[in-house]
Amino acid sequence: MIRTLSVALAAAVSLSGCALLSSPDPVQLYRFGESAGAPMTATIDAPVQVRLRAVEFPAASRGDRILGVTGVEAAYIGGARWVSPAQQLYVQSIESAFAGQARTVRMIGRRELTPVTRILDVDVRSFEARYDYEGAVPVVAISARARLLRFPERTVVAEEVFTFEQSAGENRISAIAQAFDLATRELNTRLVTWTEANAG
Repeated sequence: MIRTLSVALAAAVSLSGCALLSSPDPVQLYRFGESAGAPMTATIDAPVQVRLRAVEFPAASRGDRILGVTGVEAAYIGGARWVSPAQQLYVQSIESAFAGQARTVRMIGRRELTPVTRILDVDVRSFEARYDYEGAVPVVAISARARLLRFPERTVVAEEVFTFEQSAGENRISAIAQAFDLATRELNTRLVTWTEANAG
């Protein structure tokens, strides 16, 4: 009985050692939304100073996993993650878009003490890859509500809902990640243009 117990314990230790030493499935990391090129200098002497409020994000999408949706079912895409939480990457993408594209407004960094006259409030409603059926080529869908507020009064100057969809072209993780990148860039370009049109 004692010998049997010893053998069982030894086997259990051996198996647990294997479990600890086994490597996890490889995960490919992706990023999105970074604008290329040097920041553009404003073309007017006194650009409108705009501060970005904390960006709201759907709970299911804000982390580092990539959300896929098929009808009423949702699941995270296996084998891939964002290099940082999607919410954080998206904030960086907005800041990058304004730095590289804005001509008449300047986005003030979160740590800058520069006074502002406008606040940009962005609420992302959807940030996901949508499939018509399992195995189909997905379409990346991003939707966000933007509000431009007058500061310090905090009255709404303008409000708009931006929606953009980008086909991945094929059902591969790298293609899906690229579709997120393209969709984010396009939506941010529209956001910059809209902000400049309403900030004056």
